[in-house]
Amino acid sequence: MRKQPRAIHYTIRGIPPEVDSALRRSAARRKKSLNQLIVDELTMATGAQRRRADFSDLVGQWTADPALDEILAAQRQIDRAKWK
Repeated sequence: MRKQPRAIHYTIRGIPPEVDSALRRSAARRKKSLNQLIVDELTMATGAQRRRADFSDLVGQWTADPALDEILAAQRQIDRAKWK
């Protein structure tokens, strides 16, 4: 399993109110957190590659488990009496 590099944290001061407003509007319009929007914008501005989740170590690892399938099927049953 490949270890992901640790994220760096920044504190930025002195953001002009009009920049803050524009960033917040953009985040809301894109349905993202303000933090995620800023990380995305900094990534694009620097030409850096976006870090993506890597699940390659899980590919091909699924094994069927009939007992688990039965448990999940039982949980998906709707008890009509409880929904009256």
